[in-house]
Amino acid sequence: MTVPDCQLYLISPLDVSGAFPDRLARALDAGPVAAFQFRVKGIDEHAAAKLAAPLQAICAARDVAFIVNESISLARRLGADGVHLAGDDGDVADARERLGRAAQIGVSCRDSRHAAMEAGEAGADYVSFGAYFPSMTKPTEIRADIELLQWWSGLFELPVVAVGGITAANCVPLVAAGADFLAVSHAVWGGDEAQAIVDFVQALATGAQARAGS
Repeated sequence: MTVPDCQLYLISPLDVSGAFPDRLARALDAGPVAAFQFRVKGIDEHAAAKLAAPLQAICAARDVAFIVNESISLARRLGADGVHLAGDDGDVADARERLGRAAQIGVSCRDSRHAAMEAGEAGADYVSFGAYFPSMTKPTEIRADIELLQWWSGLFELPVVAVGGITAANCVPLVAAGADFLAVSHAVWGGDEAQAIVDFVQALATGAQARAGS
């Protein structure tokens, strides 16, 4: 039995203007990344679409899934690869109807087993748990337990994403516990993005070895 590799899922900083497209390209060229989530706040859809266009093109050229955070309407407008839902952003059925069968639909479940099972039954393509560590990106009033990853990966085939304050230095136990993806943001964009990807790739390999040996 082969153990699936855990992959990186990048989340954008809130400011993706200026030189950020060059930073994204540099990060994606530094090592394998499965997906990139476009996450901006406080701007209208037209402005968001304008910012998203070059980033979406960079991802498409590198076969990296382009996922829109929260907005089903923006994901549809862009023809994005998918949408990530949380709270009152809409439900899986609505997203599926508006985005089509091929769209990747993810749901934030925080620390809730019930919410994750409901999302899976509704047809989500992945669920996410977290925060696992204090985050520089968003408030982390809810903290998930690593046993959630072990429980989910042991019972369900639906991919699970670990999120929240994850760095190359602290991620190995999450990979070993069964995370299919690590959602990371500040750990990459808060410094040298290319070096951060290299560091994560090494940590993922270490985690995969621990997972295979467990």
